[in-house]
Amino acid sequence: MQTLDTPAGSFILRRYPLRKQETLRAWDAADEYLLAHLGNEISGRILIINDGFGALSCALARYGPTRQSDSYLADWSARENLKANGLDESGVDFIGSLDEPQGAYDLVLIRVTKTLALLEHELIRLRPHLKPESRVIGCGMSKQIHTSTLQLFERIIGPTTTSLAHKKARLIFAAVGADLEIPASSYPVCYPLEGTDFQLINHANVFSRDQLDIGTRLLLAHIPASDGYRDIIDLGCGNGVVGLMAAQQNPAATLHFVDESAMAVASAQATFAGSGLANPARFSQGDALSGFPPASADLILCNPPFHQGSVVGDEIAWRMFNQARRVLRTGGELRIIGNRHLNYHVKLKRLYGNVRQVAADRKFVVLKSFKAG
Repeated sequence: MQTLDTPAGSFILRRYPLRKQETLRAWDAADEYLLAHLGNEISGRILIINDGFGALSCALARYGPTRQSDSYLADWSARENLKANGLDESGVDFIGSLDEPQGAYDLVLIRVTKTLALLEHELIRLRPHLKPESRVIGCGMSKQIHTSTLQLFERIIGPTTTSLAHKKARLIFAAVGADLEIPASSYPVCYPLEGTDFQLINHANVFSRDQLDIGTRLLLAHIPASDGYRDIIDLGCGNGVVGLMAAQQNPAATLHFVDESAMAVASAQATFAGSGLANPARFSQGDALSGFPPASADLILCNPPFHQGSVVGDEIAWRMFNQARRVLRTGGELRIIGNRHLNYHVKLKRLYGNVRQVAADRKFVVLKSFKAG
């Protein structure tokens, strides 16, 4: 638990889900830089986009902002941090990444995303909600802000400048260009799944938006089939291609698609809806498998992420593996794909007491572990 000092006051902030001996802060230098720049000269309607763990939402809560995020974990963190600081959660209007903002905004604060496609989509959607005098300020660490980033602001919002770097963070200032023609967003996109009649639907924040990645290709070639599978979970489902193929090979099974990204869940739902498959299917946005009861699945398929935002590590994968063990029925299987260098076999052996290699190529490995009785 650490304290963020701002012109609006000091705020105790934590990252969710909570971890023992957490060393990472729930904000970064870009949040600090932006809040210091704003000071207390704030008025009008405020929209905050991509606020990581609620630092901006807490510091600006007294102004009644709207915050828009694609992340379940980001929203969860923001709600918990608002409560922890005695701030009224209802004073902040939470909207999802697929929701349309309402009305015009005087001040828009946007955390620059790692994914340019998402940033472009967000700026295009934002543009109709700006007044000629609206202020648009982007923020991010310097390594995240490239010429292509500035060109997006310039092309979609208007004349753009940047600040000097401070603690390796920068701000982006975009004035509204009244004569700019607003382009149409290209998302969601659709492309065929090779070798099948299926079409994959992808919203802007979904991994492998334009073509199937090579790791997923390897996993798809090794999806098991069994008459004994009642419930199959596509964990971290993305566009749902893994669950889609599992459904095709196991027509009697119920499929569960879960991801912490709202855009991913919507992509999976659209992909499955257009597939023509008759399996019962359920879709949920959440913290991995925390919403699933114990002993409720026979097979869990997963391509675990190895980063959260700009932080690289195996904490998310470790959490997924632990939750999968709880959710699997006795004899149930967790099957994953991962980069060889991540050494997931060590973690799986420690948790499950068993691990087997199903397939491998030069870069990736498919592993499976069973829940013993």
